[in-house]
Amino acid sequence: MNIEQRGKAMNKNMIYKDNSFFYKIPLKRRIKLHIVNDHWIVIKRYFILLRKAEYYGNKKTFMSRIMSFWFTRRKNKLGIKLGFYIPINSTKPGITIWHNGTVVINGDAKVGSGCIFHGNNCIGNNGKSLKAPIIGNNVELGVGASIIGGVKIADNVKIGAGAVVLSSCEEEGVTLVGIPARKVGGEKR
Repeated sequence: MNIEQRGKAMNKNMIYKDNSFFYKIPLKRRIKLHIVNDHWIVIKRYFILLRKAEYYGNKKTFMSRIMSFWFTRRKNKLGIKLGFYIPINSTKPGITIWHNGTVVINGDAKVGSGCIFHGNNCIGNNGKSLKAPIIGNNVELGVGASIIGGVKIADNVKIGAGAVVLSSCEEEGVTLVGIPARKVGGEKR
């Protein structure tokens, strides 16, 4: 297997990991979802475009840059319809977005694998500095939850619906709720 084939295989693996619950749905139901153009199908299409834009964007050839531009443009057009803005190379594979509706991630933010977004989420800077959040693996954001500023969130943290995280949480496995978010409990995993 040459380098190009390995790169394409890695890209397919990344695509498979995003919204991976989709592949656990029985084939008959997935076909029905495709026929009716369900929101899960459109979200999956968005992730495919995102990962292809990343794949070609990380290569340095002239043709790859053109391909990255083309996939990024298609991703952004679909993102406008869904309410998503996820820049390339800001998320690791394994992201799940359950619903269409606003999901905005700052281009300087870093989101770990296995993170779950329930919709109407914002990961961004605070407007005073350009520092953006760094989010660990398997973090779950409830509906309307936001993480603002140069904060760090540890692995396996759950952020409740409507919470606004303004300070770092270095403790794994806790739950954050409220405005501003505070720890309400947690268990070590």
